[in-house]
Amino acid sequence: MKFIEMTGAQLREMLHPDEMEDKDLHTAGIEDSSLVRINEHGDIEVRRSEGWDVIGGVLGEFQDRAKKASGHEWA
Repeated sequence: MKFIEMTGAQLREMLHPDEMEDKDLHTAGIEDSSLVRINEHGDIEVRRSEGWDVIGGVLGEFQDRAKKASGHEWA
């Protein structure tokens, strides 16, 4: 499966209010410097010391938003 990696700050920039709010990110332990990734199905995962943890998802046309926010292509 392909992913786009980004920081928590970049994730916050690309999210729509109906996807996740700042309080949701805070509850999930996402800081501006956190390493997160989004897969092609829209699942958001955060890097924890022991591995990746799914914390939520994005809706709709997220593919271009993820590429724009991160500056990366799907890999």
